[in-house]
Amino acid sequence: MKVAGYRIHEWGGPLRWESFDVAAPQPAEVLVRVEACGIGLTVLNCIRGDLANEAARLPRVPGHEIVGRVEAVGESVTAPAIGQRVMAYFYLVCGRCEACRSGGDSLCRNLAGWVGVHRDGGYAPVTVLPAANVVPLPDSIPAAQATAIPDAIATPLHVCRTRARVQPGDRVAVIGAGGGIGIHMVEMAALFGARVAGLEAGEGKLETIRRMGAVPILSRSFDEIDLSPAFDDERPTVVVDLVGSRASLAWALDALALGGRLVVLTTFRDVGLPVTPRDLVLREITLYGSRYASKAELRESAELVAAGRIHPVVSRVVPPTGIEQVHRALREGTLIGRGAVNWTL
Repeated sequence: MKVAGYRIHEWGGPLRWESFDVAAPQPAEVLVRVEACGIGLTVLNCIRGDLANEAARLPRVPGHEIVGRVEAVGESVTAPAIGQRVMAYFYLVCGRCEACRSGGDSLCRNLAGWVGVHRDGGYAPVTVLPAANVVPLPDSIPAAQATAIPDAIATPLHVCRTRARVQPGDRVAVIGAGGGIGIHMVEMAALFGARVAGLEAGEGKLETIRRMGAVPILSRSFDEIDLSPAFDDERPTVVVDLVGSRASLAWALDALALGGRLVVLTTFRDVGLPVTPRDLVLREITLYGSRYASKAELRESAELVAAGRIHPVVSRVVPPTGIEQVHRALREGTLIGRGAVNWTL
């Protein structure tokens, strides 16, 4: 099948609009007709080669937050069925190891990489994925809004339930609260019963943070942050860092209450965590790395959206010609929540 879409030919290089062939699905694979694909900072990180940068993987179609319908299936595929509406699971998991079989999909012992990095993603109207990497999605959720579910919403669910175990009485500070994951982290933590402070450097995102259930805190400098509007004179019991800079990590550790939990999701190869064992012990601080979400959490996230308990924030929906505009807004820090490319426009 010949299609036209965006590919990269070098890590960190530009997108190229071009025609290319998409092969029929092989055994255990499905061909998905893409309705929409989410656009967020993770996509830019993938394009830059932050997750993997082997030249042999190129050219590659980026984009991992895929929503679409199964159009064809390979031999031996019994589910999903042709016509089934699905979303993509970001991690290319084996489905056979102990972690996969016990529901810890993101800890797969035989991880084969990531959609949009090691397999073509959703910056084209058709993609072929392992059948194990698609998760059913209700028909009731509009395509662009649904693109936030498989990462930007499922990741906060994993953080709040599985990692930090957020509960009523917790005080949660979210660093980078206006971004794609951050804005949904705010609403998810509030849904779990926490009081939430949403830290954001851009004034244009503060009202959305307030609407999603947090007290917005302008945080252009980590030397001048005041959390008292959210927590009075108390410190946060949980800090979720979605910025991942030396300054944000240092502030997060210092800000935590006794017995507090720091959750780290953003990874940059040249950034270290300024921590000492003495500080961890005397303040009984717990550090959590949080690695994506499980397939079950993707399904539950979709149910939360369908029930109106979580509200996707997808502020820019564009046709394929508008992808670079959304990339520019991401780099400038002006995009609220997620963007999406809609292949049906």
